[in-house]
Amino acid sequence: MDRTIGLGILGFAHGHINAYIEEWKNPEHGIKVVAGWDHDLKRLDAGSKSFKINPYSSTKELLSRSDIQAVVIAAETSMHAELVELAAACGKMIVLQKPMALSMSEADRIVEAVHKHSVPFTMAWQMRVDPQNLQMKQWLESGELGRVFMVRRRHGLPMGLNAEFAQSWHVNPLFNRDIWADDASHPVDFLQFLLGIPETVTAEIASLYNPQIPNDNGIVIFRYPNGPIAEVSCSFTCTAAENTVEIICERGTIVQNYGDVPSCNVPRPEDMEGLKRFDAQTGSWTVSEIGSPSNHGQRIRVLAKPLAEFLRGERGPIATAEEGRASLRMVLASYVSNQEGRRVRLDDPGIDGV
Repeated sequence: MDRTIGLGILGFAHGHINAYIEEWKNPEHGIKVVAGWDHDLKRLDAGSKSFKINPYSSTKELLSRSDIQAVVIAAETSMHAELVELAAACGKMIVLQKPMALSMSEADRIVEAVHKHSVPFTMAWQMRVDPQNLQMKQWLESGELGRVFMVRRRHGLPMGLNAEFAQSWHVNPLFNRDIWADDASHPVDFLQFLLGIPETVTAEIASLYNPQIPNDNGIVIFRYPNGPIAEVSCSFTCTAAENTVEIICERGTIVQNYGDVPSCNVPRPEDMEGLKRFDAQTGSWTVSEIGSPSNHGQRIRVLAKPLAEFLRGERGPIATAEEGRASLRMVLASYVSNQEGRRVRLDDPGIDGV
């Protein structure tokens, strides 16, 4: 497809949108951002001036433009379902920023709208296109390391230590659930991408620092039938780290370092490997040729290219609406487990009421 895709931005709330727009200034991507909407007029003014695009205070007016074929929805999570329904009804291609929605009923509305209007849709999951993550998935799917027994993904941010973050929309229940649902969704979706949908979830989530930024630390265990056992460990009061992934296999081990903000954005020894695997047969480590970026912002920018390729019809979705709904269900199951102190099956009806 040679044509340039005209793009509208529905909400500038989620900061990742700024990185995508900056990357799309490169004409090679074939994306032209032409207009933006936001219910927050101050944020709309800042975004439209920064990127020199037309501002709209009405979603209807923006979506009525014939030169806009696609939208990126980066508004607050509570608005996702309604905005997807509006965009889909206008026949626009849709990129939706994480997390998908606040509840399963909202996620169902999104899936229904996408299918009812037959519009191309993708979730914007950075971890699904990260080169090192793709390498780990390829190593597992090749079968060279045998059965997978355990997977651990550590993920974090230091935002829970920032008093000003308590005033942001990310922790405002009118717009979002909390920092756990907001950002633990990344590694949870990564596990779905790597291993599929688990059978059960067991979680411990706590508010350990600032009560105004709830659920800032937690650990979730996902059990897959006949293995593996997988863990997501998240601290949003984390200032520094190194290791982000460990995968224990029958014939070796995979280790990744520097895969999140606390590990990627702090000084590290120049000779430290980002991704490597140990092969039991040879008794040696092999370091991946895929290096770690110098900062996490570079990892986020990597998503702009595959999103552009999706919108131009050159690849499929990064994650379908159904996959987005499944990841949300995995996250919400952790709330049920934590609240009720029990292991929760993914088909537990309690998840639908969270």
